[in-house]
Amino acid sequence: MKITRFLATDDGGSRFVEVDIPMTHDRKDAEGHILRLSNAYTSPNVCFVELPDGMVQSWHNAPARQIVVVLAGQLEVGTTDGQLRSWRAGEAFLASDVTGKGHTTRTVGGPARVMFAPLPDSFDIDRWSA
Repeated sequence: MKITRFLATDDGGSRFVEVDIPMTHDRKDAEGHILRLSNAYTSPNVCFVELPDGMVQSWHNAPARQIVVVLAGQLEVGTTDGQLRSWRAGEAFLASDVTGKGHTTRTVGGPARVMFAPLPDSFDIDRWSA
């Protein structure tokens, strides 16, 4: 499964990269369906946030490396290399630009609801494991 990550660059900017979350564990459900799972992790503190209609945030950093799941509405994120990307309900991204100039964020077309699931400090994104 692929998601977009934005991260700090060596020059203090930010950019988007694609991350492949390995789905390496199989589990059968009660009806015999094969479910494919990634490695699990324990988040230090999951929270739900309502973002208002018309919200525009100038350059800021992610407070922690975190998975952001859009539950309702639409978010648009910009990086210092001039790219803009949007996510709608049911989509997720990994915010990990905890240093540098950061990114911009705005709601599009109304309010948005999101879930923040921070990664533990020991989490290795490249191996997708703690």
